[in-house]
Amino acid sequence: MAEWKRDLGSGLVVLVPLLVTLYATAWLFLFIAGLPVVGVIEGPPVRVTVTLGVFVLAVALVGMATRTAGGALASSWIDTLINRVPLLRVIYNSSQLAVETAVSGNGELNEPVKITTWMGARMTAFKTGKKTADGRMVLFMPTAPNVTTGYVIEVDPGNVEPTDETVEEAMTRILSAGFGDRDRPGGELVGPPDD
Repeated sequence: MAEWKRDLGSGLVVLVPLLVTLYATAWLFLFIAGLPVVGVIEGPPVRVTVTLGVFVLAVALVGMATRTAGGALASSWIDTLINRVPLLRVIYNSSQLAVETAVSGNGELNEPVKITTWMGARMTAFKTGKKTADGRMVLFMPTAPNVTTGYVIEVDPGNVEPTDETVEEAMTRILSAGFGDRDRPGGELVGPPDD
């Protein structure tokens, strides 16, 4: 009787992530295909291809323009204008910082670390590459399993322990609420015990 439970569990481990990925891809495809701007183009696959092509072209053109004096001036003017609107500036600056961090290629940014909290407990956090005026490291500690929320904490460097994990390994553990830590000793995924 325990065999069918183990088979069912193994099947879920394979199929659920695949179905979630397919659903997210389909949702994104339908969202792009349904944009009103591209609604005049016949056929959803053509709409999505054209939209993505135009987006990539726009990104490249804006990137080239920012290297010119006029482009730098326009970028500065947009920053100044948006930073005058209270709520909009928070969203704009946060997303700008996130994109800059993602494309900077700095290996130290987002590096997973462990921090020691009360009674010897360790928690996973990520380096932001920033430090406070008094030398504390600024870290982001996501909540599990929703990594879009969390805490920005300032920690004494002596309480930060480097790990040999990749960002993907740490994120897998957090997103799975600790159940997806397969490659660590004691972290093997196993089925329920035999009856």
